[in-house]
Amino acid sequence: MATYRYAAKDANGKTVEGTIQAQGKHEVVAELRKQDLVVIRVDEGGGKLGKGKGKGKKDGKASGSFTLFAPRPAANRTELVLFTRQLATMIGAGLALLESLEVLAEQAERPQFRMVCERLANELRGGSDLSAAMNTMPKVFTTLYTSMVSAGEVSGQMDIILERLAEYQESAESLQREVKSAMTYPCVSLVLVLGITTFLLLGVVPTFRQVFESLESDLPPITEFVLGMSDWLKVNWLLFFGGNAGVMIGLVFFKKTKQGALLFDHLILKAPIMGPLCRKISLARFSRTFATLVRSGVPIMGTLDIVADTAGNQVVSDVVRNARESVKNGNMLSEPLSQSKVFPAMVTRMIAIGERSGALEQLLEKIAEFYDAQVKAQIKSLTSLIEPLLISFMGLMVGFVVLAVFLPILDIVGKLS
Repeated sequence: MATYRYAAKDANGKTVEGTIQAQGKHEVVAELRKQDLVVIRVDEGGGKLGKGKGKGKKDGKASGSFTLFAPRPAANRTELVLFTRQLATMIGAGLALLESLEVLAEQAERPQFRMVCERLANELRGGSDLSAAMNTMPKVFTTLYTSMVSAGEVSGQMDIILERLAEYQESAESLQREVKSAMTYPCVSLVLVLGITTFLLLGVVPTFRQVFESLESDLPPITEFVLGMSDWLKVNWLLFFGGNAGVMIGLVFFKKTKQGALLFDHLILKAPIMGPLCRKISLARFSRTFATLVRSGVPIMGTLDIVADTAGNQVVSDVVRNARESVKNGNMLSEPLSQSKVFPAMVTRMIAIGERSGALEQLLEKIAEFYDAQVKAQIKSLTSLIEPLLISFMGLMVGFVVLAVFLPILDIVGKLS
């Protein structure tokens, strides 16, 4: 038997170090897990814990080197979901946390994500917690992510917490993918309609002007209007496109302000068709995030802060922040939510039942599943409705220009016959 020195987290989140005799690392990890410890690293030998691989390096780059366009630690959604799932599986299988991160770093395809895993491993070698290491990369790991990892460190159930986090990420990614897929078709179609109409006004209509002038007859009002529009656009095309681009950029910057975000989100919720859909998306996100954090053991005040930050709608965020203050004063969560016009009565009543029965997370998960199904069904119906509407709109726009061009010619042909 060999002597191994280990570092682990106990149920209070404190780092525990010691030595143990075993046949191998896996036996050490299995024994420590029986003691409800989250294993950080295991090294052979009774001396100090070694620094492991990557000594003298940081973020996968040799110390002292400098590259002008060096990649920075980054991760896309797919990589983060896969990372969470794999890390949960390896910890559940008995691998030490540090060893798991080293394996994930070796398997990473993109250098940016490899740097993320290597930085986490380096921070752990230096004695940091995993959640503290993740806090050094806020653009990669959100507050929700680090809070759940911190709860896993405290509870000693890191693998279970990471499994829940992976499930949450997959559900959120699936819903976001559905929304993006539904919005892509109408946006592309609208751009094509406007592009075709602009081409007709700038490229086709002006070629018929000489023909119309040679007819020496009064032109129909629709033709006069299209010709005037074509002349104006030909002279002021820079003003037209530049003005529209300026308005769009201005709206984007205005939306980034607190007042602008509140105004836009309020208008979106009041919109005839998109309003109910956006409300359901926000409620689904609120319920799923809340349920995941509560199940993971995150304190209620921290949960409400995270839910407010990740609501995706400023109006919903303000309601949750007001509810947080009410809960802080000793009131039930359902009371301030029921007074707002954002949360339906069904949601607030189920939350009230959950608070009284102690099954709040289960009821929140049911709410999230209900609204996820509602969103997918509404997106499917909207997609089937948008297609014929866009085709009709395209036909009207193109048909209007074509009719304005050919109406005078048909009128002359009719008089000649």
